[in-house]
Amino acid sequence: MSRRYEDLTGPELSTRITPSSILLLPIGAVEQHGPHLPLSVDHVIAHEVATAVVDLVGEELDVWQLPTMSFSKSNEHAWSAGTLYLSADTMMAVLTDIGRAAASTGAERLVLLNGHGGNTTHLGTALRELRLQFGLKTFLVHPSVPPAYGGSSTHHELGMGIHGGLDETSIFMYLRPEHVDLSKAQRKVPEALDRNEYVKFGGSVQFGWISNDFDAEGYIGDPTGASVERGKDLFEAAVALLSEQLGEIKTFDFGR
Repeated sequence: MSRRYEDLTGPELSTRITPSSILLLPIGAVEQHGPHLPLSVDHVIAHEVATAVVDLVGEELDVWQLPTMSFSKSNEHAWSAGTLYLSADTMMAVLTDIGRAAASTGAERLVLLNGHGGNTTHLGTALRELRLQFGLKTFLVHPSVPPAYGGSSTHHELGMGIHGGLDETSIFMYLRPEHVDLSKAQRKVPEALDRNEYVKFGGSVQFGWISNDFDAEGYIGDPTGASVERGKDLFEAAVALLSEQLGEIKTFDFGR
């Protein structure tokens, strides 16, 4: 039985979606990822992870997969022709409209599954706005927390493999190997930032940046050692963790 929201008929929606249902919205991006990866990376990862999670625990936890939101706030890549992005105001307006429609179904929980690190701060703000406006219980999850926001990256990349680096390239190689060209990959780690104690990716001081601040090719990390095997392990670990997180989201009620 499909757990894809768009596969429901109108009459079915009123009986299949209940207050205990979880609506899962994958959010990706269409943006440059250097010469070794296509524009579709974040969209594909968000969509495929969401699909795998819903296939695994959708029936058990009453999770419904909303259509993947492919365009998002990617203006840190606006310098690169072909990047498709929404402004911050447009992004919030779209999320508000989706939240309004989600609330009309009767479901109480909306989960944003974010596959693009540049959305993170904006989506955190959206959680509270949707809670205030529509009474939804809102949550933000990631296939992996972006290194620029406290997530992990490899020691080899000095913790700064944030865009098109080893792990992201490996996951995409597992999902779409035919679209990866490692012969064009190089190490692009901002080594000088590692001398800073605070102002760096993963440091306690955040800073504004665009992706070609560090290198003209606009990716940040070292994808040269990426592999399908590593990507498979990372993908399966992400699906397992997100499934556990959804299990806790299912019963979350502000400590009551």
